Amino acid sequence: MKQLGSHLAREFRVNKYLILMIVPVLLFYTLFHYFPMYGATIAFKNFQIAEGVWNSPWIGFKHFEDFFSSYYFWRLLKNTLLLNFYQLLFGFPAPIVFALLINEIAGRFFKRLVQTITYLPHFISLIVICGMITQFAARDGMIVDMLVWLGMERTALLGHPEFFRSIYITSDIWQHVGWGSIIYLAAITSINPEQYEASRIDGANRFKQMLHITLPGIMPIIIILFILKVGSMMDVGFEKIILLYNPNTYSTADVINTFVYRKGLGATFEFSYATAVGLFQSVFNFSLLLLANWFSRKVNETSLW
Repeated sequence: MKQLGSHLAREFRVNKYLILMIVPVLLFYTLFHYFPMYGATIAFKNFQIAEGVWNSPWIGFKHFEDFFSSYYFWRLLKNTLLLNFYQLLFGFPAPIVFALLINEIAGRFFKRLVQTITYLPHFISLIVICGMITQFAARDGMIVDMLVWLGMERTALLGHPEFFRSIYITSDIWQHVGWGSIIYLAAITSINPEQYEASRIDGANRFKQMLHITLPGIMPIIIILFILKVGSMMDVGFEKIILLYNPNTYSTADVINTFVYRKGLGATFEFSYATAVGLFQSVFNFSLLLLANWFSRKVNETSLW
């Protein structure tokens, strides 16, 4: 114990500035992420504000049983998983493809111009983005005008549940494809240029260089981000959905996050029930993360831990 104390004291003297720099981060996560986790216990209680968290009566898994047996469970699970699956299928590869294409642009000015234009939607307020989508998808909106020109009947797209997922995924790709490509472009710059020179000597064209050098070079980053994405398959940004959906589109747009919002902060203020649903979502996400990490480590020896 004495040796451990002297070792810690020596480490603090050597790295005291680095340790002091990390203290605010540790305090932030402790106070705003870990300490509030004790509130998850209300998922197993009939929470009453006047009684407080600890004095509210314990009811066990009743809220979980009510949620699993409710009409909404399968609809929420289906909508959440489908939206995330489409994001994984179409949204996840989009920044990778964009980064590969940007890397092939020779003109420096044009390359910077394209990057700047594609980064802009990321910095626009989500409320403004949703306002633009609502206007474009309205009965007299620009997107509807284009679809009518192609032969579709004029209608408000956001009033039809069958169009919601397409609108959500397409707008999400448009909003984040440029910003999401930054990490892949940074990974591409770390690839040894001598590999490209050797491939050119062997007669490889640009496409083969991209396929056999660039893509394998950024594959570890792709795998790590893919694992993290799979670990959030039950989590959808509810702010955007709340701003876009309406009762007509609940059948395809209502997800677990929006359901928790309505139950916890809606007219009924069912805090315990909403917490139980949110806890189920977190446990499901964590299980998917462990499974994806295990599978990745078994297949290609790349994992988070």
